[in-house]
Amino acid sequence: MEVNARDTALVITDPQNDFRSPDGATWGLVGESVEANGTVEHIEQLFKAAKERGDDVFISPSGWQFGGTVEQMMHDIGMFSRKDALSGEGFEGSSADWLARFKPYIADGKTIVVSPHKVYGPENNDLVLQLRKRGKSKVILASMSANLRTEAHPRELLEQGFEVGIVADANAVLKTDEAVASMTA
Repeated sequence: MEVNARDTALVITDPQNDFRSPDGATWGLVGESVEANGTVEHIEQLFKAAKERGDDVFISPSGWQFGGTVEQMMHDIGMFSRKDALSGEGFEGSSADWLARFKPYIADGKTIVVSPHKVYGPENNDLVLQLRKRGKSKVILASMSANLRTEAHPRELLEQGFEVGIVADANAVLKTDEAVASMTA
């Protein structure tokens, strides 16, 4: 993939406290992988490099209401707990808020924050529309939950005709079994 500012965008999913912070609701599921991969540090490096180059950066945040089995578990443990997806009320400092070290990059007035994805991929948000409106045909993806979002986002983006590259060390893996049991007990 030839990366250039004209047609390539950095897309980061779920830069929120619940996924990236030891205080987050899912840290028991992802924390070990986040730390082992240096996920937070690598995402920050991507933000910094993209901003220095003048590249477009898109955020595809996790949604607000959930329906499937994993989504129901996320709701039960209070992930992204807030009034509603479009209201800023209660967002600052909440589990749905951006990880503090990412805020300067996201709140710079240039980063495009699309509507929340409702399950794992961008099928029900406006990521594809926003990428197309800005002439992007290539995506560099840094995501969360390699076995959920990092699988679903590129699958849909490829179906929509985008070329996709995934930054391997800017991801983490959702652990299951005993971690899920301990979080839902």
